[in-house]
Amino acid sequence: MSYRPMFEFANEPPAGNAQRFATEAEAEASARVRFLVWTMPTGYHVAPSEDPVNYRHENGEDISI
Repeated sequence: MSYRPMFEFANEPPAGNAQRFATEAEAEASARVRFLVWTMPTGYHVAPSEDPVNYRHENGEDISI
């Protein structure tokens, strides 16, 4: 089980990318940081994923593993 950041856009379905985190908290922290610097999304949330974990969020940064 992994967690992926999902971003909400006006009049569009939520979208994410290939990042998968081991914990919901890491995915949430990553989404929050990215959301604050983007201008297009209108919100974000985290969704469970069956994909393997490939990132961790540490000290405010996403780190590929």
